[in-house]
Amino acid sequence: MKPKERTQRGKPAEPRTSTLRTHVERYAAGKALRETCPRTSHAAWKPPAGRPDAVQLVLEAEKGRLPDLLPLRHGRMARSAFTFFRGAALTMASDLASTPSTGVRVQCCGDAHLSNFGGFATPERRVLFSINDLDETLEAPWEWDLKRLAASFTVACRDNGLSDATARDVTTVCVRTYRQSMAEFSQMKTLELWYQGLWADDLVAGIKDPALRQRALKRLQRERAKSIAEDIFPKLVEHQGDMPLIKDQLPTIFHVKGHRPGEIVKIVRDTLDAYRATLAPATQSLLARYELRDIAMKVVGIGSVGTSCWVCLFMAGEDDPLFLQVKEARASVLEPFAGRSALPNHGQRVVDGYRLMQPASDMFLGWTRGAGNRRLHYFVRQLRDIKISLRVETFGSPEMNLYATWCGRALALSHARSGQAAVLSGYMGTSDALDRAIAAFATAYADQNEKDHAALARAIRGGKVKAVVEAAN
Repeated sequence: MKPKERTQRGKPAEPRTSTLRTHVERYAAGKALRETCPRTSHAAWKPPAGRPDAVQLVLEAEKGRLPDLLPLRHGRMARSAFTFFRGAALTMASDLASTPSTGVRVQCCGDAHLSNFGGFATPERRVLFSINDLDETLEAPWEWDLKRLAASFTVACRDNGLSDATARDVTTVCVRTYRQSMAEFSQMKTLELWYQGLWADDLVAGIKDPALRQRALKRLQRERAKSIAEDIFPKLVEHQGDMPLIKDQLPTIFHVKGHRPGEIVKIVRDTLDAYRATLAPATQSLLARYELRDIAMKVVGIGSVGTSCWVCLFMAGEDDPLFLQVKEARASVLEPFAGRSALPNHGQRVVDGYRLMQPASDMFLGWTRGAGNRRLHYFVRQLRDIKISLRVETFGSPEMNLYATWCGRALALSHARSGQAAVLSGYMGTSDALDRAIAAFATAYADQNEKDHAALARAIRGGKVKAVVEAAN
């Protein structure tokens, strides 16, 4: 027997004959999976025997992080059941590993909640809607992403004061859109699918409610009009004499103690030099036109708080800035349950995930390894290049329903790019069996999430977990 072929990413390649199977055969193979994993089985959620303590899993996810920042993470997670959900990716990964699975794996986001989708500019300056946070990306069962996304809609609807009936309807819309979009993508030719994208102009034009469409159009026009030099630069930078420096804005942006603003030590230059080598030659040439002027730590999000994240200010001339974000890449929360990444650097794992799951990605995406004693893994991308994050906490029922269709379709496209669209479409079928099942799971899991959030709140009140509560914006 010949040894299995290996892909460039170090994974076993599919047998060549499988690429020649017809759509009918792939669809039938997916449909056959219903016998071993009925679609209705996805409705169930029951905490498995010996389920780890929810607070302990929060603390487990923080091992190796910067301890001074952890109380800030706890405070952000404790705000609401929704913010807890956002920070509890490891908790849900552990839970999802005990749920039914077809065994079909795709490139997963690993943290596919609704706030990790949004709009961003492609190198061609078009605005694309897709998953925009892939810190946890890994090849894993497709159901895990879909269930986390569905549960996030139920949790977010409750957090916004919407009824359970509305939450169930919104969640069902999300899963239905995923299923129907996957059926559509499964019929496309390979390159046609690879070039497919969810463009913001098309999404906004498709909004039926005139008032909602007008608000979305204004937001899109406002974000497009922003420039790094005129909008972002003044907010993040101050001048000390003629020297532009990153402005300290505690507790989210600050220079590390013991290092002066504008001081670029050798370890930083070495780390960024290693990053440059991962870029395409043309992008290396572009980056060479800029000079690194300052670097500061930036505290981002909820789940990432406590990891090393830096913002770097580069200048090519007066009022000609470039901001890069250098973010620590740790092992994916899916690894204990889906297997380790074949890639040697977790930054490379994240970049690989971006390129596989997004129809277009930032041309400055790259990875590196810290040159110091800790030898941390990092990935690098531009900071705030027409990045549109929607304020889901303000959504009522119409906005939630619309957003559920966008996210469901975007996740389906990202999963379809892994090459299993026909198999997944065959499994899900044309009925609403899976839609109803996963909506039921989302309701049950939202109940579990509320219990876990309450447990963290009790631990904070009892002094077992330290938390810093930030002032409301």
